[in-house]
Amino acid sequence: MKKQDFTTVIVVNQTPRQAFDAINNVREWWEGDIQGPTDKLGETFTYRYNDPHYSKQRVTALVPGERVVWHVTESKLDFVEDENEWVDTKMVFEITPKDGKTQIRFTHEGLTPQVECFNGCSNAWTGIIGNSLRRYLATLHPAGEDFTTTIRVDQTPQEAFDAINNVRGWWSENIEGPTDKLQRVFDYHYQDVHRCKIKPIELIPGEKVVWEVIDNYFNFIEDQQEWKNTKMIFEIRKHFSGQTEIQFTHQGLTPDYECFSVCNEAWSYYINSSLRTLIATGKGGPTPKGDGEFEEQLLEKNNIKK
Repeated sequence: MKKQDFTTVIVVNQTPRQAFDAINNVREWWEGDIQGPTDKLGETFTYRYNDPHYSKQRVTALVPGERVVWHVTESKLDFVEDENEWVDTKMVFEITPKDGKTQIRFTHEGLTPQVECFNGCSNAWTGIIGNSLRRYLATLHPAGEDFTTTIRVDQTPQEAFDAINNVRGWWSENIEGPTDKLQRVFDYHYQDVHRCKIKPIELIPGEKVVWEVIDNYFNFIEDQQEWKNTKMIFEIRKHFSGQTEIQFTHQGLTPDYECFSVCNEAWSYYINSSLRTLIATGKGGPTPKGDGEFEEQLLEKNNIKK
């Protein structure tokens, strides 16, 4: 890393894994129009802020709880003479535990005082990382508390409510029973790895959905009481930006659970990616009948056998 590269550091109460997931949820903290997957290794996403700034980033490193790196492959800054100043630079997020908290060091490699955009870009990054990313992380509960994550979409609260209740459209096609009927139980299963019975206990159109886990089984943990009597809560509200905000909380799913790591990763995908896409486009990324690519990779990474 060059000593002159722009860098800034924040320290937050959340876990390194929560920080990693938040960084990858780029749309929640980097203002502007973002298109494409931001959390897939080797994939490219574009950023645009009106006419002054356009850039294309390829995700070149994703080390859960430790590191995120983007490589700028294209860029245009219309307020400097050399519009390509960002091309071939890198944005590096280094995540480390620090005194019971988590430190995030952001470095824009190649953004140095020698480039014309340095003053404006360094001021922008200071605000984006120090204010926007920090504020987004603050909406997530710190370690030791229930798992929670938040997304925002352009659709109405009622459209979000309807999509949440279309559980086969974003979580899994391996579900039996009604998912949108109060006090009726539906069954979820994935191979012999995970089975559970869930009962919707609160359905307030455009506002709230609450499920209670009646029974549960994991084949990879010792304490089969995990998940039993926990609740999944979807809170839907209008955000000041005009978007609809959905906060998902798995009440009772804490870092003390043996399943927390794999469940954290699974919920992060199903809520932040699959549900968001279902609401926005009408097509999510649920587990299909049988095996799914995401699920297979998750099992392999966590050494879980079917």
